[in-house]
Amino acid sequence: MENQADTHQDEKIVSNKELNIWEALIPVFSLIGMLAFNVFVFGDDALSGSNQFILLMGGAVAAIVGYFNKVEYNKMIDEVAGNIQSTAGAILILLMVGALAGTWLVSGIIPTMIYYGLQILNPTIFLAACVIICSVISVATGSSWTTSATVGIALIGIAEALGISVGMTAGAILSGAYFGDKLSPLSDTTNLAPAMAGTDLFTHIRYMTLTTVPTIIITILIFVVIGFNLDTTGTTDTSAILKSIEASFNITPWLFLIPLIVIGLIVKKVSPLIALLLGTLLGAAAALIFQPGVIADIAGTEKLDLVSGYKGIMNAITVDTAVETDNESLNDLFSSGGMAGMLGTIWLIICAMVFGGIMEAIGALSRISKALLNLFHTTFGLFASTVFSCLALNATASDQYLAIVVPGKMFSKAYRDKGLAPENLSRTLEDSGTVTSVLVPWNTCGAYHSGVLGVPVASYFGYAFFNYLSPFMTLLYAAFSIKIKELSTKDTAPQAA
Repeated sequence: MENQADTHQDEKIVSNKELNIWEALIPVFSLIGMLAFNVFVFGDDALSGSNQFILLMGGAVAAIVGYFNKVEYNKMIDEVAGNIQSTAGAILILLMVGALAGTWLVSGIIPTMIYYGLQILNPTIFLAACVIICSVISVATGSSWTTSATVGIALIGIAEALGISVGMTAGAILSGAYFGDKLSPLSDTTNLAPAMAGTDLFTHIRYMTLTTVPTIIITILIFVVIGFNLDTTGTTDTSAILKSIEASFNITPWLFLIPLIVIGLIVKKVSPLIALLLGTLLGAAAALIFQPGVIADIAGTEKLDLVSGYKGIMNAITVDTAVETDNESLNDLFSSGGMAGMLGTIWLIICAMVFGGIMEAIGALSRISKALLNLFHTTFGLFASTVFSCLALNATASDQYLAIVVPGKMFSKAYRDKGLAPENLSRTLEDSGTVTSVLVPWNTCGAYHSGVLGVPVASYFGYAFFNYLSPFMTLLYAAFSIKIKELSTKDTAPQAA
């Protein structure tokens, strides 16, 4: 996730002695019940606005609980304001991703990726290739968000052209994207988890490979098996699709330079926001150079001049844009919502932060974590309570960072008391907090990736194998005491003293 991780490292966890566990769970159960009914009524349209209001209603329930437990209104509002402020970077990136998608469409970058991808990626190996490609990009950039916004969008387009389920494809993309989000030293969560647990970055990464590498191998094998059993409808139409793309866009390998530049900038640790802005501007310049006819059509004129060029580019960046082709299956594919298309996702994130902020302010998150900690007394129970705490926070706080920060602070002493090295905790935080955030529709990560890829969470949930196998893998290791490192005598001596 692209946010200010450092701002969360110094957060104080709000506790409230007045609040008991059942009161802390009232807003959670209320939210789950209301969301379940809302999705039953609206189905996939629930994210169009009604789920956002339900999150506000969940926040209202939490506020009522807080009121009866002597929590001041201003305190709740301040926590909500802090939560929303922490998502400012994410919101700006979402807007810039919408702008980038618009210019990369009209410049021919995405059509070019699809054009060559259709010729290289055989349907049988396509899903496994998605995992591997996204794994490489996310390790290089340290960002699942950038991976989705660049190669992810192109791979979804190729899947639609090949007749492969976009839900399966999104699951493969996110499996690879979160492999790098977990392991890359450039990733903010990879730096945040060891900081919370009390270990160093590279010890954390080495220890995390023990669960992460087997999980990604299993994921790739699953997609290989699925690939061999795929019955695609798009393969027979590939030649017709290629001709339609050629007829609508000027296809040239030179357009690959722009995504390579963007990825290169992020590898060089340039801010993702700056990299995406430059990618948008380069895409706009490429559109004027390589696709003047497309820009003139978008501007509603026959001839491209300064005014029509400006109008066409600004439309592509800001509002709905579509490039018509003679192939009906490509018409939906070659459309973009621009920055305006991201407003629904931003709305969802803001409402989720309201609920999470009030839950934090009334002390409910702290109370739930403590209850989970007290629930188990064995080593396996400690790992299990950490996992469940991360999952619960991803669902209730709606923020990937809080799912790492809160359990990290709550459980660090418990791991030391059990004689366990801190990298056990940091690995478990990543295995359960980082990767599962994308499986919750109202979590900032779930909302972002669903919005960028244009695939509802419900559609890719069952295929994001890496994301939900990771918590099971860490619990499996704990259950059979596989690679569970204990504190050395040297490490425990200061505590004994």
